[in-house]
Order: sequence, then structure tokens, then C-alpha cells
Amino acid sequence: MDFEYERKINYYETDKMGVVHHSNYIRYLEETRCEWLEKLGMPFYKFENQGITIPVLGVNINYKYHVTFEDTIIIKPYIKEYTGVRMTVGYEVTDKKTGSIVLTGETKHCFTNRELKPINLKKVNKEFSDKFQKLLEK
Repeated sequence: MDFEYERKINYYETDKMGVVHHSNYIRYLEETRCEWLEKLGMPFYKFENQGITIPVLGVNINYKYHVTFEDTIIIKPYIKEYTGVRMTVGYEVTDKKTGSIVLTGETKHCFTNRELKPINLKKVNKEFSDKFQKLLEK
């Protein structure tokens, strides 16, 4: 499933220079990931109801171009790595109007139980694991 998350930039998300403050992009990636998982039939509440959490282990972003108030960005997530225990989600963010790449990045995650002990999703929820595996193979 190809997924795109569209988001209009709000004034309060800009800084003194009139561009989106770099910290906001991490929020945009989180919004995208949540919406993407929901569209895939794996909303966060389904993980949480099974005692599964997906903490962020790291974020890596390469800023290429800036956007400003009232610009619209398109965020495309994809699976870069999936082992059952760990997962890396890649992102490409473009300016809707110009098509310019705004940033590329990734978030690294692991799967844990409520006590934050690592788990293997392949053993805990095969259905969700299979979906991530298929996305990796695309």
C-alpha cells in the first residue's frame, strides 16, 4: 500500500526566521506513522491492547529545503528494516507545490511489552508481523 500523509504548515510551527522549526518535523513523522499504521489496519491502540509498545530508539533527519506557513507537505513512509524485534521506518517529505524534497529521514523502533522488555512481534502477533514483512519486501 502506497501511503501519503498530507499536512498544512501552521503559523505557530514556524520560528523567528519564518520557516518551520526543525523540532516540528519529528512530530510530523510521528503523525504520519500513526496515521499510516491506522490505514494498514494496525492502529496503535491495537498494539497497546495486546500489551505491545513501539518506542522510538532514534531519529535521523537530513534537512534539504525549508517550508513556511501555509505550505503543504507530503510525507511518504516506508519500512527500511524489519526483524520482528526492531524496525526502521524511512520517510521522504516533499513540498506539495514545488515537488522539492524537504527532508529525508528515519525513525528506529523496537517492540516491547508493558514492562519495556523487548519482544519478537513474529511470535506475539504474526498478523502484524507479516504486514511489516510485506512492506519491507516492496
